[in-house]
Amino acid sequence: MKNILHIISSPRKDLSASRKLGNAVIEKIKGKYPDSVVKERDLTKNLVPLLEEAHINTFFSPAESHSPEQQSINAYSENLISELQEADIIVIDSPMYNFSVPATLRAYFDFTSRAGYTFKYSEKGPEGLLNDKKLYIAFASGNIYSEGPYQIYDSNVPYVKNVFGFYGVKDVSVFRAEGLSIPGIMENALAKGIDSIVID
Repeated sequence: MKNILHIISSPRKDLSASRKLGNAVIEKIKGKYPDSVVKERDLTKNLVPLLEEAHINTFFSPAESHSPEQQSINAYSENLISELQEADIIVIDSPMYNFSVPATLRAYFDFTSRAGYTFKYSEKGPEGLLNDKKLYIAFASGNIYSEGPYQIYDSNVPYVKNVFGFYGVKDVSVFRAEGLSIPGIMENALAKGIDSIVID
């Protein structure tokens, strides 16, 4: 049995290509592992707060000194992290928003990037704590960023890969529905992305 965590970040709901691509990834995983259990974390339904001083102070203070407010903040963060810890496979829908990820996903990373939980510091430097997991990124964009002159503008896929690499997740596959706004390409862009899905 595989525990799958599906992280959704697009606010576009039924019109979202990244949601459709991510759902296709989930279906293909379930086809390979029929007894899988899928947990969905839709970041647009229950918004992760933007990082504020109260959150930072909580993350960098010992639990035994936490106020009731800080206990609540810490419990919320730990719940998000526990979903990552429990997952064997993580699927992230990551649409291109202004060359990067949606604010919802960035906020999520602010609450899950915590020393002692998703990574630790040792004499060797930072070490990831979420090892032996598989990450699939379902990327969608109006332009083409996988190659060509606009590849340098992609701060989305490299960013997601770097965050999870810092967490210790090295096994990453990326599926792309790109060129969704380019005539002559847009008509088949999503279907091409779905056809590219291979579950290893």
